[in-house]
Amino acid sequence: MPGGRLTHEDRRRIATGLTDGLGYAEIARRLGRPTSTVSREVARNGGARGYRAEHAHHATARRARRAAPAPYETPSGDRVARTDHRGDPEAAHGRDPEAVRGFVDQFAELMVHTGLPRMAARVLASLVTADSGALTAADLTLRLRVSPASVSKAVAYLERLDLLRRERHASGRREAYVIDDDVWLRTWLTSARTHAMMADTAQAGADILDPGTPAGARLDHMRQFFTSLSDDMAGGTAADAFADALTVLAALVHAEVPLTAGQLATALGWSGERVATALHDAERHPDIADPVALRRTAPDTYGVAARPRRLSDAQRAALTRR
Repeated sequence: MPGGRLTHEDRRRIATGLTDGLGYAEIARRLGRPTSTVSREVARNGGARGYRAEHAHHATARRARRAAPAPYETPSGDRVARTDHRGDPEAAHGRDPEAVRGFVDQFAELMVHTGLPRMAARVLASLVTADSGALTAADLTLRLRVSPASVSKAVAYLERLDLLRRERHASGRREAYVIDDDVWLRTWLTSARTHAMMADTAQAGADILDPGTPAGARLDHMRQFFTSLSDDMAGGTAADAFADALTVLAALVHAEVPLTAGQLATALGWSGERVATALHDAERHPDIADPVALRRTAPDTYGVAARPRRLSDAQRAALTRR
């Protein structure tokens, strides 16, 4: 079910998709899930090359079996999830209270220096240092000695950054704010997606301005930088996906005439989705096939040509006259 937990069958389909060289977006589309769900699942269970459905399913089950803390009663009589003595980690497990409070303040200050608003940083530090990783609004209000409105605003800010999530207690009367163990992975992947969008925008600009001009070349260098940064942060593009892109380009060189995606799928014996992914990779990563590049001769028709930056205008003109 979209939005629910991944099933054993879902994980088998993810493993099959990775083996077939499909990208995360295509696997997610087939499952009816967000791409981020698939990328997090793969990243936390061995990566694209090491992902195994059985291992991932059992590992997830082990994580889910971690015991939930027992509830406690608030002064108003509500029973809510226990965190660390109402959110105070310094009061639990015989820790040195002064040392813990000092670390929480230090952590919050570090987050402020990275650009996080101060109240959001204090809320994040409180969640990170709570043993359960979950605090209610009442917990935070009590611990931080601030108004509920200040907590609500900070939580909304962190939620937009995908740094925490809301979870309703079984009683249905209160919400807890939860920080997951993979929160930093999600933040990392979000940054990778942002860099990917920068690369796509630079590519569009280079196409419009012509990579052979100074402005176009500048945008092409920008595309190369952000593409490399995005791939490095996301774990790199799968080798199999690059192999498919090169196979499609080789097929177009061999054919010597433009082909549609459907003709490529028939000739290569591939699915339409696999060809579409390979074409996308060839367009997104033109450096892999340098000095040739994929080009569209019609909306769904593709050919190959020399990359513009490899030949000057004079060289192209001289070759055309031959």
